[in-house]
Amino acid sequence: MAVKIRLTRIGSHKKPFYRIVAASGEKAVQKKFIEILGAYNPCSKTDQFTIDKEKFDKWISLGAKPSDTVMSLVKKQGK
Repeated sequence: MAVKIRLTRIGSHKKPFYRIVAASGEKAVQKKFIEILGAYNPCSKTDQFTIDKEKFDKWISLGAKPSDTVMSLVKKQGK
């Protein structure tokens, strides 16, 4: 089972809000996930991005592959 770290949209129409989740690679984007790692709000003035560094590092060490968007957000924050 390949685990991916990706964004899942939970916001409403024209007000996006995303969760950063560890999910199975075989599941569709909106289906069940394994664990919530953080959140991303692109509508706030500062592009609010929070992530639990310990959980993120744990999943990376277990072989999870982050999506390109998640990696760019993590690099932008400097984690």
